[in-house]
Amino acid sequence: MNIYEALESVQFEKREYFKWKHDIRYQQERGQKSEERFLAYVQRRTLNSFYQWEKTPEYKHLLMLLLEWRSTQDFEQIYEVVSKKAKDGDDKAVKLFLSLQKEINTNAKAVKALFENVDDEKEEEDDLEV
Repeated sequence: MNIYEALESVQFEKREYFKWKHDIRYQQERGQKSEERFLAYVQRRTLNSFYQWEKTPEYKHLLMLLLEWRSTQDFEQIYEVVSKKAKDGDDKAVKLFLSLQKEINTNAKAVKALFENVDDEKEEEDDLEV
């Protein structure tokens, strides 16, 4: 489950607050709303209820998904930098590149197994007779 899928199950105002606070909107060409514009959009007078919500397990779960998503993006950027330096012959970068490659292969196997399980479940559902 990614952050956007998880946000679909959250109440509208909370979902919009989370996207506003962490600036994870799909339409990035529009500028970030001011606090006043955001409050008008969700028809609230203060952010107090949102601050209270930030202390809940639901919010913390969403935050962990967001951080996981961002770390994946960071990993991609780091990989590009290390790959370039390794190709240029930097010894430390080569060692780090090989380490990253092992990590990627491990993660890729886990993801592949996950998708195979999802495909198997879909096939089992398709075989059901009504």
